[in-house]
Amino acid sequence: MVSDENPSEVVEGVVKWFDPAKGFGFVVVAGQESDVLLHANALRNFGLSSVCDGAKIRLVMQRTARGLQTLEVLEVQPPETETENGSLADPRLSAEVDRSIPLEPARVKWFDKVKGFGFANVFGKPSDVFIHMETLRRSGLAELQAGEAIAVRVIDGERGRMAVSIEPWEASLTEPARAERDSEET
Repeated sequence: MVSDENPSEVVEGVVKWFDPAKGFGFVVVAGQESDVLLHANALRNFGLSSVCDGAKIRLVMQRTARGLQTLEVLEVQPPETETENGSLADPRLSAEVDRSIPLEPARVKWFDKVKGFGFANVFGKPSDVFIHMETLRRSGLAELQAGEAIAVRVIDGERGRMAVSIEPWEASLTEPARAERDSEET
């Protein structure tokens, strides 16, 4: 609850670290005396279960007796760095995401952070979608949980369908409405 003596403020920062197992992490915001607590519930309310270190984040923050805390996550963007060796895992996984590829609602079948990949099922489609760890990082995420609802942009790869970006599940619901509005305006 926001009170008049502790007003909320929209800020932008960088995720210092986030541990899904602990259920929290911290965001560094320029000009603030301390880091901002990012609780898993604020992230879940945004539609994600994790966020990777270095991801840019826009959030609503409030000062409390326990320090700065996130009230609401508004936007998550991937870090600006590439993989450790400086290249992407697959040449088709370019740093720029083709926004003309439609978002599809999906559910994570399984994801193994150690192996660096996993699979999701797109609603209404029989084939699995391959998800590479690099795609996760470029989407600003650290990991996925089995059963988690997500939205994916998918291309046909050499071995089948593969995700090129991952967003909160709700994005797949709002994108068609946005596209319909855009077509009506032209």
